[in-house]
Amino acid sequence: MTITELKTDLAEKIRAKTGENVFLCYQCVKCTSGCPLAEYFDLAPNQVMRAAQLGRDELALNAKTPWLCAGCQTCTTRCPQGIDVAKVMDFMAREAVTRGIPAKVPEVALFNKVFLRNVDIIGRAYELGLILELNLRTGRPFKDVAMGLEMIGKGKVSLTPEFARPPKHAKPVERRQNQIGYYPGCSLHSMASEYDHSIHAVAAALGLELVEPEGWVCCGSSPAHRVDPELAVKLPSRNMAMLEQMGMDEVAVPCAMCFSRLRTARHELDSDPALKAQMEAEVGHRFADSVAVRSLLDVLVNRIGLDKIADQVKKPLDSLKVACYYGCLLTRPPKVTQATQVEYPVEMDRLVSALGATPVEWGGKTTCCGASLSITRTDIVLDLSAHILAEARAAGAEAVVVACPLCHANLDGRQHQMTFADGAGDIPVLYITQLMALAFGLGAKAAALSKNMVDPKPLLDAKGIAR
Repeated sequence: MTITELKTDLAEKIRAKTGENVFLCYQCVKCTSGCPLAEYFDLAPNQVMRAAQLGRDELALNAKTPWLCAGCQTCTTRCPQGIDVAKVMDFMAREAVTRGIPAKVPEVALFNKVFLRNVDIIGRAYELGLILELNLRTGRPFKDVAMGLEMIGKGKVSLTPEFARPPKHAKPVERRQNQIGYYPGCSLHSMASEYDHSIHAVAAALGLELVEPEGWVCCGSSPAHRVDPELAVKLPSRNMAMLEQMGMDEVAVPCAMCFSRLRTARHELDSDPALKAQMEAEVGHRFADSVAVRSLLDVLVNRIGLDKIADQVKKPLDSLKVACYYGCLLTRPPKVTQATQVEYPVEMDRLVSALGATPVEWGGKTTCCGASLSITRTDIVLDLSAHILAEARAAGAEAVVVACPLCHANLDGRQHQMTFADGAGDIPVLYITQLMALAFGLGAKAAALSKNMVDPKPLLDAKGIAR
């Protein structure tokens, strides 16, 4: 039987809606063998692909797998046929809804709906309201109350929403040397405020001026690309339009998810002239593609440079061993991120070394922590994150360093809920900019150490690192 004879309505619809040809899949099983969530699925990713090839709609669209997919892009990155498997998973979830098939993980579908409704009304994610509504509507009103109260006490939760609307046309800024656009994303104005605080402290020490667009909106995060592919491009496009109108030529993005969404939107616009024309009409701006989207880590290592950073070190972190955790989306997929070391990146390791600390060699650098499943399927996130922390500790790390608010929320925020097989105690999880603030001699206040859920101060004191 030829591929032509195997054509099915489902496979053809996937190709029409996503551009992905599932018949290219020859069942090498790399997507499944590399998937960090495979053990939680009812159908393995390669089985979902096979069901699509064979027209087994009832099997593919009634699976939990597309709903539990964390979008970590491991499958897409490793597919030898270049199939965007994660995009196919997104399609499966949307197609199930279109056909009236109930979501097999209803709390995830509810999360997507509430998140995007908040973004539509408020302009940005209102994290406290989102969590409270989800807990109430899923019959778990007291879920994470203890953690929530601690976060409120540490000033990590915005009690009221932060409304935002992009201007019709952003005002040009007076350009100065060492100036760069800064798109913080929703979390840095709330649960990841220590990241934002330490970024500004470090940027000031390095003479880097961060220019935050007035009225920026949410990038859409994972719910947008899962529910509405056009919205997933439109929301980042609004922010890119503002940056171009301001006259910026590059933007630093500290959140890995935001970085992924902005870079993905740019990739989609560059690949599809019709979509670009549609977005230009909806946003009211003709894109010049003049703004380079850079992760904060890239800006620190490659724009500012390690030599300049090393020159700012006043209190080297000589005795500290750390595991650099990059998470999923700073490097994957390479067609979007342009990363050259996708599976084993070293940029953060080099930066840590410039601060005087010792990065350990370990295999968990890009292993998924579960991302936004933290709210909907906390059990999965606790498993994945505990494994990452245990692996870091086994490699000799005394602390974990991250450059993503979602990763920090799972590894640091939920660490007290985890059970470790070795019975080990807490391991501090710090943002890279918190370590930089300490090494620059800016102090614990500039590093916002008091906001970390796992207190890093006992470790720092024991290692003789001045705060």
